[in-house]
Amino acid sequence: MTLQWTTVACFLYVEVGLLLVLCIPFISPQRWQRIFNFSIWGKVAPYWNKGFLTMIVVLIILFLDAVREVRKYSAGEQNKEAKLYPNMMDHLHMKLFRAQRNIYISGFSLFLWLVMRRVITLINQLATAKGTSAALQAQAESSNQAATKYMEDNELLKQALAEGKGKKATSEDNDALRKEVKKLTEGLRTTEDALKASQLEMTALRKQSEGLTREYDRLLTAHRELQNPQGESGDKKDN
Repeated sequence: MTLQWTTVACFLYVEVGLLLVLCIPFISPQRWQRIFNFSIWGKVAPYWNKGFLTMIVVLIILFLDAVREVRKYSAGEQNKEAKLYPNMMDHLHMKLFRAQRNIYISGFSLFLWLVMRRVITLINQLATAKGTSAALQAQAESSNQAATKYMEDNELLKQALAEGKGKKATSEDNDALRKEVKKLTEGLRTTEDALKASQLEMTALRKQSEGLTREYDRLLTAHRELQNPQGESGDKKDN
């Protein structure tokens, strides 16, 4: 194997290892997001997109070169000439096998490169959605508690107005109590509106989180299915 294809094969093995690490179940998306937010990644970020696109271009060129080699050594004219010379036939088959191996290596490297970026993006989105959902849930619980407290205070004030504080409350006290009831009622209405808005937003984020989880599971399944063809390719190369 030449130096360039050895490098591509090592790159493929690194991609497989990184994807396996990203798919470890007991590492939560929030923890991965904290790792991605390290300061070192902020320094690398300006060069990330350029490096990503450059690697795609390099892998595409290598893939097309491998396809050209396969077509070259699969030509009918060369096969006819090789039949006259047994050693040449074996050499032609060896070249064809290497070209086919290079197609698998470059093709899987290109595919896993795209999958790895997509997995990292989904992990970040899933972590953000879960964090926002937890914050909205806490806000909704706080609003619910405040609404319950306002309702209890409202009932107590209404009961005090009805009883007139044991017939000792003055008209000024009643006016103050009515103003307080009105203020609490308005606060209760505002809190209920905020609670409804928070519940709607939390429901939308929960649906988005479920969609991201399904997409992450689909990519994980696709990655596991790709490991078997890669294993078969490795067996052929050893033979």
